[in-house]
Amino acid sequence: MSQQSLSSPSNEVSSERYKRIFQKFASVEKNGEKFMTKDDFVNAIAPGEDYSKLQKAQYGILFSVADQSKSGVLSMSDFTVFENLLTRPDADYEIAFRLFDTAGSGKITREQFKQILSANIGKDAIPFDFECEWLKLYTGGKTAAHEMPYKEFTQLLKGLQAERLRQAFKYYDTQTSGYITPDEFKKVMIDIAGHKLSDHVLENLPTLSNVYAGNKISFANVMAFYNVIREMDMVERVVRTAVNTSKDGTITKADFLHTAARETRFSLFTPMEADIIFHFAGLENASGKLTLRDFFRLLESKWEHAAPIAAAQHPEIKHSAMHDFLKGSYGFLLGSISGAVGATVVYPIDLVKTRMQNQRSKVVGELLYKNSIDCFKKVIKNEGALGLYRGLGPQLVGVAPEKAIKLTMNDFVRRNLTDKNGNITFTAELIAGGVAGGSQVVFTNPLEIVKIRLQVAGEAAKSLDAPRPGAVAIVRNLGIIGLYKGASACLLRDIPFSAIYFPVYAHLKKDVFGETPDHRLAISELLIAGAAAGMPAAYFTTPADVIKTRLQVEAKKGQSSYNGIRDAARKIYAEEGFRAFFKGGPARIFRSSPQFGTTLMVYEVLQRAFPFDGPSDDAKAQAHVAAPAEDLSYLQSKNALKILLDVHYKFGIVPSNVSIPGVARA
Repeated sequence: MSQQSLSSPSNEVSSERYKRIFQKFASVEKNGEKFMTKDDFVNAIAPGEDYSKLQKAQYGILFSVADQSKSGVLSMSDFTVFENLLTRPDADYEIAFRLFDTAGSGKITREQFKQILSANIGKDAIPFDFECEWLKLYTGGKTAAHEMPYKEFTQLLKGLQAERLRQAFKYYDTQTSGYITPDEFKKVMIDIAGHKLSDHVLENLPTLSNVYAGNKISFANVMAFYNVIREMDMVERVVRTAVNTSKDGTITKADFLHTAARETRFSLFTPMEADIIFHFAGLENASGKLTLRDFFRLLESKWEHAAPIAAAQHPEIKHSAMHDFLKGSYGFLLGSISGAVGATVVYPIDLVKTRMQNQRSKVVGELLYKNSIDCFKKVIKNEGALGLYRGLGPQLVGVAPEKAIKLTMNDFVRRNLTDKNGNITFTAELIAGGVAGGSQVVFTNPLEIVKIRLQVAGEAAKSLDAPRPGAVAIVRNLGIIGLYKGASACLLRDIPFSAIYFPVYAHLKKDVFGETPDHRLAISELLIAGAAAGMPAAYFTTPADVIKTRLQVEAKKGQSSYNGIRDAARKIYAEEGFRAFFKGGPARIFRSSPQFGTTLMVYEVLQRAFPFDGPSDDAKAQAHVAAPAEDLSYLQSKNALKILLDVHYKFGIVPSNVSIPGVARA
């Protein structure tokens, strides 16, 4: 075996990193030089390990490899050589070879293999037959034994798990029936591959007997399960590809097999293996259509890829109350900016809508505008282009609290009405939306009435040749009580608006665009969903908006005045007919639809452009992949144990009365 050179530029950079780690953890000092104990070494290569699946003694195996002089401590040179070894693509096989090659000859004999394996499987484990024909194919028989060099030994290790599985099945199948019990199956799989299985799968191993008729596990079932474990990386790749190409973020067993056929040159998964994958992934989802989150239950998190592991080494930090306050203020600011942009874009339409709704019928001789387009033209002609933005100031002031209160209350109520499985009834969605709409009125009604009076002030000033009142003058004239004139009508509009809008928006995202916890919608999809949800919400609440406008606008001489919602509704119907309740309806749609869509789009762009806590999680993960980080040593050292754990999941946890050459006792 050739040793990797330590003189390349990349390795010189790595050496500096190894030196920092060594200086940080080394606790022993002799003659001015630092050394690492076994505990120091384990702490350095496994920072943050909880030892729930991998025990400290198992990481200690690696110390035996690093401690080439067998002095019980590591020098800086020893640690650097070991860390460099971990960077090799075959580090896991190299580690295993060095542990089994107790004589250091570069070859492993049959007796060396038997000695190390026997000591590590323990007396309580399923015994291994060292006289089996499979082992003789690698080492020869007693009369013609040969030693295994490194590459031959790696092939033996790769096939060892399958041979142990065959022997374990035969050990329990004493009647040679071809079946074992579910409990025996669980014992076999824990013994063979317990380190690879998630807690979810471990707990439910016996349920494999429910996939097919009877209460037995066949050898075919066992081998199919084993093949799924061996190909778990490919399972994940196929699942992710299938989910990403799915319209709703879910896939069926047929979708999985079709995708596997497209992604692999030859058929990789049998129908039985697909059954097993979907059985364990779908134990909590019996619909047969599984999401990516369902498949996560198959994966033991200890063996994730480099990016997730690196991200896991940077857990969410518990921030101070001030940090949380600033983050909340940051979200409020982005919402305010987004709402202001959305409101500004559609404000001319809003002004035209208000003028149309306030226009009285021919009965009182006040038909100023033929339609919305005519109104738009006359506003520009009589008041100039800026006339389209009269009352924008109060509107912008009101956008921030309106969006913050509405969104916060909707999320709060939805969260409290959602069950533990993440499901919420349609009635609960309506309630959440209604509460959100009602809660904003307390703050927004005063701003609404000022905005509306400013919007109609232009036409009044033109006809009376009088100065246009400002916002401050209107507030003084109305007083505190007057600012809440029409509040009941505002509630009548905003409660049903939000009760319609939020459920429609949620279902458009989920049912039309396929949003799931694992499928993030594109900006264009959010824009379309927000705009589309605003259409029915705006149109069907137009009658309440007409009544609110009439109550909040000061009546002119000769016009009907209204004493509440019922009186307004009765007089409008009597004087102008049913169609009057939908005046400005199209304008409300043209205003609300782009406003909500624009608001969501701007908010998403701002969040991505100016993230509060720096780069996003995706960017951080990419950075970990692009450049080596100190925490990746954890991933490398853990991966170095993979082959040894395939030999036996308790490799390294050696009974105190058993001595293994080259391996310290646990």
